[in-house]
Amino acid sequence: MKTKYIFASLLVSSLAVTGCQDMDTLPDGGIVTDSQKETVSTLNPERGVAKVNAIFSTFNQAFPNSSALGAERHNDIGYPTVMLCLDSNTEDVISDNNGYNWTGYDLTFEDRENTSLEGQMVWNDLYSIVFAANNVVGSIDEKTEDANEQFYLGQGLAARAFSYWVMAQLYQFNYKGNEDKPCVPLITEKNSEDASVNGCKRSSVKDVYTQIESDLTNAIGLLTNAGKGKVKRADKRYISLSVAYGLRARMYLSMHEYAKAADDAANAIKAATSEGIAVASRTAVGKPTFWSVDEVNWMWGIIVSETDDVVDTGICNWPSHMGSLNYGYANYSGGRQISLKLYKEIDDADIRKQWWLDAAAESDGFLSDEQAAFVAKQGYKPYTQVKFGPYNDVVGTTINANDIVLMRIEEMYLIAAEAYAEAGNRAEGEKYFKELLNNRLSSGSQAYLTDYASNPQEAVYFQRRIELWGEGVIWFDVMRLNKGVDRRGAGFPNAECVFNIAKTDDILLWRIPEAELQANKALTAEDSPAWTLPKPVADE
Repeated sequence: MKTKYIFASLLVSSLAVTGCQDMDTLPDGGIVTDSQKETVSTLNPERGVAKVNAIFSTFNQAFPNSSALGAERHNDIGYPTVMLCLDSNTEDVISDNNGYNWTGYDLTFEDRENTSLEGQMVWNDLYSIVFAANNVVGSIDEKTEDANEQFYLGQGLAARAFSYWVMAQLYQFNYKGNEDKPCVPLITEKNSEDASVNGCKRSSVKDVYTQIESDLTNAIGLLTNAGKGKVKRADKRYISLSVAYGLRARMYLSMHEYAKAADDAANAIKAATSEGIAVASRTAVGKPTFWSVDEVNWMWGIIVSETDDVVDTGICNWPSHMGSLNYGYANYSGGRQISLKLYKEIDDADIRKQWWLDAAAESDGFLSDEQAAFVAKQGYKPYTQVKFGPYNDVVGTTINANDIVLMRIEEMYLIAAEAYAEAGNRAEGEKYFKELLNNRLSSGSQAYLTDYASNPQEAVYFQRRIELWGEGVIWFDVMRLNKGVDRRGAGFPNAECVFNIAKTDDILLWRIPEAELQANKALTAEDSPAWTLPKPVADE
């Protein structure tokens, strides 16, 4: 395996950007200038592919921030680090704050300290995606008519938009009502050289979303044209037209632009269906799964190879921390549990209730005998997740090469169900709501429909908390819906982790790392304000 780590300046010299794994042709680091702006396919087709692959290699890395942190942290694994941190911030994904759990600072919100290692990793990982995407965008003529170049450029624009959309939910409150507040420094191929010398101040929430919208709209056009030229993605690590529509649907949902979100979700479903993607059946999700991009409902994911560095580490990977049926940290940390309050509200007719062990720490009919024996041997608590199956369905495997889901078609159905209703077309939204639940409920069950009739948005939020549990996305709902974090009665085992955080408490916001403040001339201490830890409250 060939591995190369590139340390280049995106914002500042302190930002570590990882290179590529398993690639013979590696992208160059540095900043693209106008004089260097030649089309990658004309200049060197292999180099163009390498630049695109560099974007997606940043999602799956072993210790990409080791130089910046001065240590190899076992939760330093690329974008899955972000997923683990955000899920642990919620009230829905519960774990014991013990010596084997690498998300303890996320449970207590100490990750908000601007000198925290988690804060540095999250910042670096997200800007690494931006840096790699800028390398692609800055290398291709935006007016290109070559189908391959259109595909490449679409990848760069959409990936950059994805990263900025994630950051927009972390470093400022939701779009509606906060449009003029500072968000994050907005770095593109156009200002990266100046930013590396003079720094870059935080752009407003509105400006960041304007860039996201522009990038995604352009990506949709480019990918549409690339498709007409018979250029399509080789596999689901790349962004297809359906994924680009899905990303824009997420963005519009965050902006409370419901009519636009509904249309994009519908277009995402239509495009995904043409690719052979469909809602997974009740039977398909009636066992531990969600470990391969080949599953029919996956639109986009991180493809992991057995030879990748994160797998070679053995236990420094997402399945190790999150899995219950493979070997890893979860065997010793106690794994992840669902909120007790949320679990109790799931209807018994819903197959998804078996994605977690019951009150007796069992899951009759969902687990095989071998899986049940492994769970019992590990001594997992009640309500521990068994949603995510082990690699190749091998119980207790030490090969943690699970693919990691980034987008599923079920999410698009939920966006459509919420957005159509909020835009005034409840009947259309209910169609999507019912279609999804028909693949989750036992035959003839009408569960949850009354909830949708009375409050579609809350009903969909509840479904999102079930369907997308553990997939690193619920924090975005917490922020866009102004939910706050109320852990009372959820079953957190540590009293110091039981909080009732108000929706306006700025502890919900991540801080810009201290290292970034020191290196970026355009930032000041006011851009990363002092933090006050939430105070534990009495549990219910």
